[in-house]
Amino acid sequence: MSESKPLPPWADEMPAGSFISYAPTYKVGNYFNLYKSDNAEGMKYFFYDPTEHGSPKGRPYPVLIFLHGRSNALEGDVCINYAGAEFYATEKYQKQIGGAYVLVPLANEKRDETGKVTGTWSKDYEKPLYDLINCFIKKHAEPNGGAGKKFLFGNSAGASMVFTMGTAYPSFFNALIPIGTGAIPEDAVLDEYDKNDVHLFFATGKRDEFNSYEEEIVPRLPRLKKMKHCYIFTPEWVYNGDKGIASINFGIEMGQHCLVNPMHCNLTFDDGTPMEKDLPEGVLGWIKTVLQD
Repeated sequence: MSESKPLPPWADEMPAGSFISYAPTYKVGNYFNLYKSDNAEGMKYFFYDPTEHGSPKGRPYPVLIFLHGRSNALEGDVCINYAGAEFYATEKYQKQIGGAYVLVPLANEKRDETGKVTGTWSKDYEKPLYDLINCFIKKHAEPNGGAGKKFLFGNSAGASMVFTMGTAYPSFFNALIPIGTGAIPEDAVLDEYDKNDVHLFFATGKRDEFNSYEEEIVPRLPRLKKMKHCYIFTPEWVYNGDKGIASINFGIEMGQHCLVNPMHCNLTFDDGTPMEKDLPEGVLGWIKTVLQD
């Protein structure tokens, strides 16, 4: 363990032989050049258009929408990575999915004179975000063949917003992928998901530093398990690509909260082995099953 790094609060719970990994093993920004930016509904967004990178026009492609965590919009294009979207523009990911649009809307976040971040995702964004997605589809997808199934990813505050949007528009999204939230909707909303054949990939670490697994997640697991289409991913430990247990500390420990990093890496270690035995093809494999449903 590094003496220059703070020791995470869960360090004494680590399995024998484990080590702490203090950063993701990938480089941020290698694929930002594949993205363009635009504006709609008073918000900026980044996007990847598969038809501009070799995918044939004249057919619909799925739309993968990524909602960032709190304060990430302040990072500009780095938000593409923080939201877990960057690698979805790569040739490897695009080939595995069969081509897809990638959309990263940015909340109108600001930092006030005290340093507090305001303007992050909330119910106030429900209709503007819905309209932005439709505007993107009309402007960028429809002229090239249209949009296929819509997948809504979200990390942390963005994960809570995934459920907010799914609650407001239960027939609009085909799949919801919230990563790192305890804000699971009430049963009536989950019933609506089932009525509309919505697929849910619920992901949160059991040692998430911001969301209590025992208090917020465990009581809702029986109902989630009854859903028609729900994959529950609650790993004992969140790992980085080097097989180390993930620690990130920016004044507060959040390594186990940032499950978005291994999700971004398709739940695959750097040596190619899967992080989850039930998902040998990772998140991309799950996406393919939804596309084939």
